[in-house]
Amino acid sequence: MLRAELIERAARFRTSDEDPSRDLQSCPSLVLNADYTPLSYYPLSLWPWQTAIKAIFLDRVDVIESYDRHVHSPSLDMKIPSVIALKQYVKPSEFPAFTRFNLFLRDRFSCQFCGSQSHLTFDHVLPRRLGGRTTWENIATACAPCNMKKGGRTPQQAGMQLYAEPIRPTHWQLQQHGKQFPPNYLHETWRDWLYWDIELEA
Repeated sequence: MLRAELIERAARFRTSDEDPSRDLQSCPSLVLNADYTPLSYYPLSLWPWQTAIKAIFLDRVDVIESYDRHVHSPSLDMKIPSVIALKQYVKPSEFPAFTRFNLFLRDRFSCQFCGSQSHLTFDHVLPRRLGGRTTWENIATACAPCNMKKGGRTPQQAGMQLYAEPIRPTHWQLQQHGKQFPPNYLHETWRDWLYWDIELEA
């Protein structure tokens, strides 16, 4: 994705007049770690408002920003939090779990042979029949047509070139890749806590 397109997408923050916060179910809280960075970029770390309020009462989070919406009960009247931060830092594991989602995120949701983003699956670079294992270093994202074309051969045997050799990514690397996929909905109060490494347009 071009930098200009990423900036444009990331800058589409909803204002309080435009967002669907009139519906309580559309008031998620952005969850930050104790260092005020998102727990996750993709998927973006969000909690339902009920979970966020429970965490407030359990004294596990600090409220950073709030929606212009209140919840009421006989003994309670409080604004719904839009940004919260954990009081105790959660140290991410150095290496993420080996899952289909994380594999696709490592490869930026693109076929590593042709670049297609449709009909994605995964391919054993060294086929299992030749002793290939199901590991980070031997699995690449592939679209179904490229997977069929390669079949049970190595890329060299099939005359196909990988864009990048598969690696075991770190948590940090996946976070950086996640920044390339801004969600469709971004509330204005999240602006200061997301995508600080790019310039947002007014």
